Amino acid sequence: MAESFTLYKLIILYMLNKVDFPLTTSQLSEFVLDKGYTSFFKLQETLAELTQSGLILPENTHNRTLYHLTENGAETIHYFSNKISPAIREDIDDFLKEKQYDLKEEASVKSDYYLNTNREFEVRCQIIETGSSLIDLKLTVPTEKEAEAIVNHWNGKSQEIYTLLLTNLL
Repeated sequence: MAESFTLYKLIILYMLNKVDFPLTTSQLSEFVLDKGYTSFFKLQETLAELTQSGLILPENTHNRTLYHLTENGAETIHYFSNKISPAIREDIDDFLKEKQYDLKEEASVKSDYYLNTNREFEVRCQIIETGSSLIDLKLTVPTEKEAEAIVNHWNGKSQEIYTLLLTNLL
């Protein structure tokens, strides 16, 4: 059992090490659960332990969690990637290659909101590419319901809004 749990940790570290962007809980789940490596609850436990041990760093927003590989995590997978069978490494590599554009696009579009000092809700919507902001938009709205609506729509509309802004401003 402990050996399986170690494998789940190594799979997640390996996946995060193979990409240059964070992965969401749902992206990690998609691979691990679709391949039948473990259950959703074991995956959650694995993510919690990796976070607690400082091997991954979660970035929480109101609608999702993104996981970043830490320096310690990169060092760990460097030394122990050989503990993952070649077949599993190939499964991961194929998954990342097949879905890389979608995975990267989902991770590069971020949105969150918080209550500001004026008791209004400030919404931050971003598109990030290779560590740089393409757009970093802040909007202030009076209600949490409006803030949630903006956050929930940003993922689906971000490219359209970015294009509209560039078209109208250039």
